Amino acid sequence: MVSGSKLVIVESPTKAKKIGGYLGKGYNVMASVGHIRDLAQPSQVPAADKAKFGRFGVDVEDGFKPYYIVDGDKKRTVSELKSALKGADELYLATDEDREGEAIAWHLVQTLKPKVPVKRMVFHEITPEAIKASLSHTRDVDDHMVDAQETRRVLDRLYGYELSPVLWRKVGPGLSAGRVQSVATRLIVERERERMAFVRASYWDIVATLAAPGAQGESVAFDARMVALAGKRLANSKDFGADGRLTPAGFADNVRQLSKEQAGAIAQTLRDAAFTVMSNESKPYRRRPMPPFTTSTLQQAAGNRLSMSSRATMRAAQGLYENGYITYMRTDSVTLSQEAIAAARSSVEYHYGKAYLSEAPKQYTTKTAGAQEAHECIRPAGARFRDPDELADKVPPDQLKLYTLIWRRTLASQMADATGSTATVRLSAPAGDQGEAVFQASGTVIEFPGFLKAFGDGSRSSGSDAAKAGARAAESERKGDERKSDERKSDERKSDENVSLPPMTVGQRLDARSVEADGHETQPPARYTEASLVKTLEAKEIGRPSTYASIISTIIDRGYVYERGRALIPSWLAFSVIKLLETKFPKYVDYAFTADMENGLDQIAHGQQTGRDWLTRFYFGSGEGAAKSADEAHAGLQQQVAQLGEIDARAINTIDIGDGLHVRVGRYGPYLEDMEHLDAEGNPKRASIPDTMAPDELTVEAGHDLIEHHSGGPRVLGVDPATGGTVEVRNGRFGPYVALVPPAAESASKPVAAKRTTRKSESAPKPKMASLFKTMNPESLTLEDALRLLTLPRMVGSYEETNAETGQIGQSTVEANNGRYGPYLTKTAADGKTETRSLGSEDEIFTVDIEKAKDLFAQPKYGRGRGRGAAKPPLRELGPDPETGKPVTIKDGFYGAYITDGETNRTVPKQYTPESIEPAEAFRLLAEKRAAGPAKRRTRKAAGSSAKSGAKTGVSKSAASKSAAKTTTKASGAKTAASKRSGGTTRSSGTTRTTRTAKSTAAKSTSAK
Repeated sequence: MVSGSKLVIVESPTKAKKIGGYLGKGYNVMASVGHIRDLAQPSQVPAADKAKFGRFGVDVEDGFKPYYIVDGDKKRTVSELKSALKGADELYLATDEDREGEAIAWHLVQTLKPKVPVKRMVFHEITPEAIKASLSHTRDVDDHMVDAQETRRVLDRLYGYELSPVLWRKVGPGLSAGRVQSVATRLIVERERERMAFVRASYWDIVATLAAPGAQGESVAFDARMVALAGKRLANSKDFGADGRLTPAGFADNVRQLSKEQAGAIAQTLRDAAFTVMSNESKPYRRRPMPPFTTSTLQQAAGNRLSMSSRATMRAAQGLYENGYITYMRTDSVTLSQEAIAAARSSVEYHYGKAYLSEAPKQYTTKTAGAQEAHECIRPAGARFRDPDELADKVPPDQLKLYTLIWRRTLASQMADATGSTATVRLSAPAGDQGEAVFQASGTVIEFPGFLKAFGDGSRSSGSDAAKAGARAAESERKGDERKSDERKSDERKSDENVSLPPMTVGQRLDARSVEADGHETQPPARYTEASLVKTLEAKEIGRPSTYASIISTIIDRGYVYERGRALIPSWLAFSVIKLLETKFPKYVDYAFTADMENGLDQIAHGQQTGRDWLTRFYFGSGEGAAKSADEAHAGLQQQVAQLGEIDARAINTIDIGDGLHVRVGRYGPYLEDMEHLDAEGNPKRASIPDTMAPDELTVEAGHDLIEHHSGGPRVLGVDPATGGTVEVRNGRFGPYVALVPPAAESASKPVAAKRTTRKSESAPKPKMASLFKTMNPESLTLEDALRLLTLPRMVGSYEETNAETGQIGQSTVEANNGRYGPYLTKTAADGKTETRSLGSEDEIFTVDIEKAKDLFAQPKYGRGRGRGAAKPPLRELGPDPETGKPVTIKDGFYGAYITDGETNRTVPKQYTPESIEPAEAFRLLAEKRAAGPAKRRTRKAAGSSAKSGAKTGVSKSAASKSAAKTTTKASGAKTAASKRSGGTTRSSGTTRTTRTAKSTAAKSTSAK
C-alpha cells in the first residue's frame, strides 16, 4: 500500500467493497467482520488473572472491569488490519452508528493502538453522496455509547452466569437464562396459560339476506345481522370471560344469549316477516397513511405481509443496506430527511400522479420512549428512489420483496388520505312472541383510494380492485397482530370495506330472501407470532428492536419455543423454566423491571449515568449508602442467588392439568402422570406426550385418553404366525418402534410405564425391535406393517466382485436397513469388509434391487466414514473469496446445498437458491461462519463435558446436591471481603470444577439477550 493513504474499517466485506468503490484511490477499505474481541470465557482467562476474572470474565470487585480477548479466529484479521495501518496516515472508523457499531469502533482503537489521527465516519445509507459527505463530518468515538454497550454486555454475562446454573440444577443441564430472552419466553408461556384456562362458549345470532332497489332500479341484495331482540342486545364474543360465561358487564348491559334452538325458531318466524328501515346514517370516511418503517414495524409488516421471520427480515435488510439500496435498518426513528421527502413525492407523482400527493410534505415524529440508534427511518436510499423493477435482477427474491414493501410504505407516507363514506342501516322485524328484532348492515365505499393505491397493484391504473387490495394490505399492516396462524373465524370480524349498500329511506319495507341462524364460538387469545411478539416487546419497552430477531431465534434454538405455521408455542420445558424464575426470581422476569433496565442503559448512552454505578446497584443492590431512600433499597442479583435456599425440583417441574393429571418435565422430556390411577406395580400411570400436541390441547379429557390408550405400555398388534410371539408397538426414548416378544418372554414381561425402565432377568430372551418409518403413524400401524419392519435388515442379493487389493473374485452380499441417519445399504465383501451407501427414501428399503445396489456401490463415497452416494461436481462457482482469496463454490450435500471455500462450509439459507444467491452475499455468509464457527463447536463440547462433569462429581445425587448447596450458600453468603480474597469461587473443589465448567457453557448460550 502506498504511504499516505487512508485506512477505512467497516464491519463486513460486502460493505467494504461497496464503500471502497465510492471512495476510490487513496482509500484502503477493509472489514473487521464484526467484533474483533469480546469478553473472555472463564476458561480463557490466564491463570494469573483467575482470581479476579475467572468466574465471569469480569472483575465485579473492581468496577466490573471486563477481561477482553481477541478470539483465535480474529487474530488473522487483526494482524492484517495492523499491517495496513502501518502505511496509513489516517484511520477512519466507518462502523454502524448504533451502540454495537460504536463499540466495534472503540475495540478497534484499543486493539490496533493507532499512532495516526482517528476519525469516526457516520452515515445512514451507503450511497456515493452519503459516504463522501461523511468524510466532511467526522467525529470522535462516543464514549457514552460505548459505556452503554459494555454495560449491557456485562449485565447479560452476570445475569446468565448467575441464573443459568440454577436452571441446570433444578430443571435440566445446558439451559440458559437471559435478561430479555427469559421475559420473551414468559410472554409466550403466559399466553398459553390463558389458552389453557380458556373455556369455549357458544352463542347464536341471525343473518337475513335482504333486497332493495339499486340506483338503476335493479334489485341489490345485502346481508344484515340481528343485533338486538325485545330491547336487549345480543351477546357477542366480547361479552364472555375466560371461563366461558357472560361477564358482569354483560349482565349489567342486560345482554341476551341465544341458544341454537332459540335462534332456529326465531329465524323460522322471521322468514315471512316484513323488514322496516329504522334509520340510515352516512358518515365521511378517512384513513391516514402510516409512518415509514422502523426496525420493529418492518419486522412486523414483513411477518404479516411476507411471512418472513424476524431473522430472515433482518438478514435481507442487511443485504439491502450493505449494497446501498436502503438506509440503515436498525433504527427507532420515523423521521424522513428533506432529501427523502422530495424523493418520495417525486416517485408518487411519477407513478400515481399529483392527485395522489398529500397537500403538503409530511414529517413524522418518533413516539417510542428512549428512541435512539440511527436518526432516520428505513427507506430506499439516495436522492432518487429506485423502483422495485430496477432491482429485480440485482437482488435475491427475499430482498426484492422486502425492498418493495419498504418502497411502498415510504411512498405511501407522502400520499393523500383515503376518503369515502360509511353507511349504517338499522332495520326492524316482528319476531312473534319474542318481540321486535333489530338488524344492522354496514358498508364503506372508498371513493378516493389515496395512499391505498401504493398497496394495490402498484401500477398507475385506477379502479375499485386496486382500492380493495390496497385497503386489505394497509389493514393487515395496521392490525398485523390480529393475523395469527389460528385466526378467529367469527363473521363479526369480516371487513365491510368497499361493500356498498343500496339507497334506502326510513320507513321503507323490504322482503327477506333468506333468514338463517348463525352459530359462533368464542376463541381463546391468539398465540403470538413473531410479528405480534415484536410489537408487544416494543410496547412494553423490553429489549431493543435491533435485538428482537436474535432474541426470538435464541428461544427457538434453546427449545423453549417452537413454531406451528407462524404461531409461537411454548414447550413444557419453558413452563418449568418460567415457573422457577417467577417463583424464585420474580423481579428478573418482571416486564416493568426489564423495561427499567433498558431505560437505564439509555441513560448511560446519554451520559446521565455511568455503567459502573448502574451495575453496582444491579449486582450488589442498593442498601445503606447506595439508595436514596429506604423505599429504594433492594437486594442485588448476587445476594438473591446466595440466599436462594432449597428449591423443590419436583414442584418446579410439575404442571397441573387437573383431575389428578400432571405434566412432569423429566430429563428425557415431558410426560403425563396420573396420580389417582396406579399401575400393577403401584406407580402412577404414565404416558408420553406427543410432540405434535400443544400445551393448550392437553385437556383433562385428552390427558385421560393418553393414559388409557397411549401410555408407555405396549399396544398389542397381534401374533407373529411364524414364531407365535406377540407383536407390539411401543413408544421409546428415540421414538415409536415395534417389538416382537418371544412366547417364552411374554409371561415374564409386563407393560412398562413411559419414561421408566425395569431390570429384566438376564435369561429372558430380548425382543426383536425395529423403528417405525417417518411416514408411519403408531396409531394406524397394522400387524402387516409391523411384521414387514421386523424382517429388516432385508437381504437384497449378492454379486461377484473383484478385490482391488488381491485380485481375487468373491461374492459380495448386500442388505437394506434403516438406521439413525436414514435408510442405507450395507455391502459385505468376501473378506468380511463392509461398505455403506445411503438410499433416497425409506420406501426403497423394500424396493431396491441388486442392480441398483451395484450402481450405488460403483459410485465413490461422499465424505469420510459414511456412504452418501457419489461425489458431485459443484453446482456453481462464485470466484475467489475477497477475504481469503480461496475459490468459493456451491455444492450439493447430504443436507442440501452449501457454500464452501474448501475449509469453511455454510448452508445456503432457505430464502435463496444456489442459482439466485449473489456472490457478495455468499462471501458475507462465509465470513460470518468463519467468525462464529469455532465458538459453536466449543459450546457443544462444553455442554457435554459440563453434563459429564456434573455426573462424575455426583451433582445429580441427592446427598451430594444438598452438601454442594450448603457449601455454595455459605460461600455465596459471605461478605465482600471473602469475595475479594477468592474471586467469588469460595466453595468445595468438586463444586468449583463443576460450576466453572457449567458457567463456561452459559457464556455461549446467553450471548444474544
